[in-house]
Amino acid sequence: MIAGNINFLNLATLPKSLYCILSRPEINFNILKNQLDGRYQLDGEKWFYNINESYTSPEQERHTEFHKQFLDIQLILSGEEIIRYSLTDSTNEQCYEKKTDLFILENPRLNNFIHLTAGDFVTFYPGEPHQALCMVDVRNKVRKAVFKVPIDII
Repeated sequence: MIAGNINFLNLATLPKSLYCILSRPEINFNILKNQLDGRYQLDGEKWFYNINESYTSPEQERHTEFHKQFLDIQLILSGEEIIRYSLTDSTNEQCYEKKTDLFILENPRLNNFIHLTAGDFVTFYPGEPHQALCMVDVRNKVRKAVFKVPIDII
């Protein structure tokens, strides 16, 4: 897991492949926050991103997930959320596949959290469990871009 702010990419110690994605002119924060909700994939790229709006809720109501084929970069465009996570590999834990490459843990053990606001991002590598959209104090709206990066280009 790596965290940072899109406006200070050089401080995030990202691998070159991820730095190159987030530093592209088309991935400018102002451009992203003004894009319509939807799925976007730049010509010739294997990675893509989704922009959508969701609402936070209490952690007890949120599922914990991990992926096997894609790394997530979750970039907050507006609002704030807490993402709970663990620094362990959940690949062999009891889970079910809700949809392609979205594995839901049945008995998650998450002992860390990060509070994200507009401009902040966090990466989750394959196997890293995370529980997004946990509320800070009250339910609120969060708009974010979630980048899906295939593991073979990391």
